[in-house]
Amino acid sequence: MAEVYAGLASRAGRDRGATPGRFALGTFALANGALSIAIVSVAAAVVNESLVFPSLGPTAYLLSYAPTDVTTTPRNIIVGHLLGVVAGYLALVVFGLLDAPSAFEADVTASRAAAAALSLGLTAAFMTWLDAAHPPAGATTLIVSLGILTTPHQVTALMIAVVFLAYQGIAINRLAGLRVPLWR
Repeated sequence: MAEVYAGLASRAGRDRGATPGRFALGTFALANGALSIAIVSVAAAVVNESLVFPSLGPTAYLLSYAPTDVTTTPRNIIVGHLLGVVAGYLALVVFGLLDAPSAFEADVTASRAAAAALSLGLTAAFMTWLDAAHPPAGATTLIVSLGILTTPHQVTALMIAVVFLAYQGIAINRLAGLRVPLWR
């Protein structure tokens, strides 16, 4: 978060070498995190589509807490969540769970547990192989493999929200004076 303070200090014409206080950094995280999800929520209301998902929370947090980390580049955010969606969906197909009730509507069966395990393993492996680490994608793959979001419409909405969040996070961080990449 030191880079956040340096960027804000630069914008304000203050000493970039000053040590940021926890309160200042927490305030930035509060504003950035809340604004990130608020913008996605407003967009969801405008288009009358559910675009707010649990795995967006950790992504929004990382965009405010570690905005220059490789895990928060748009490439890693988008590719990571996409891998999570694909792995989760593949696990549903492999274990015959596409039409099964979610793990929250029915008992967690051996098939559901295996689907969750497979989806997380595949997501982690492919993020590693593709050098596209984004830890919140682990939540995305579980959202799909546990049956919470399973239809093509739902996972498309999820990915639209991910892309939107990634780029509005970039915009906010650039406004704060940070040099964050547009893709990688």
